Amino acid sequence: MKIICIGRNYAKHAAELKNEVPDEPVIFLKPDTALLRNNQPFFVPDFADEFHYETELVIKINRLGKNILPQFAHRYYDKIGMGIDFTARDLQSKLKEKGLPWERAKAFDSSAAISKNFVAKSKVKDIQNIEFKLLVNGEERQHGYTGDMLFKVDEIIAYVSQFFTLKIGDLIYTGTPAGVGPVKIGDRFEVFLQDEKMMDFLIK
Repeated sequence: MKIICIGRNYAKHAAELKNEVPDEPVIFLKPDTALLRNNQPFFVPDFADEFHYETELVIKINRLGKNILPQFAHRYYDKIGMGIDFTARDLQSKLKEKGLPWERAKAFDSSAAISKNFVAKSKVKDIQNIEFKLLVNGEERQHGYTGDMLFKVDEIIAYVSQFFTLKIGDLIYTGTPAGVGPVKIGDRFEVFLQDEKMMDFLIK
């Protein structure tokens, strides 16, 4: 399975990191070893000094697809979940300055936390009209609304499938809203999709 991530998909998030708003989806990949499952704690690595959280809606692919047309993209997923893309921000900045790939800062082990449960798409009237949020130690840090996505879910699926054949079980992290920030040992992370708690784990 593949973990496909979309960067800079919310204008305010691009602005807070002083990045340009993209004309097309920004894609990067994570290996399956990046998955952090079942509300296991995130252990802060020692190869960088500043790790950030990025809360994201996650789409689980349910059928094989290549060169998918946007109008048919909705057929290729039936479940949605939540995830956190952990990023070694200081390392990423150094790599970007040198024009080097981001993998060491984005694709390291346990950098893709994923919700234990997924919600059936049929329970959501409109995937582009839902809200999600992250609480850190009970305080809201991120509040996302999928209507603010620069590239909608079906557009992302169609675009990505031009380059990568989508397979059953592939995950697409659809981008994070504004409000990203550093993780600290001892933090408790709670992630909600609408009013349903999807994740609850500790930083160690």
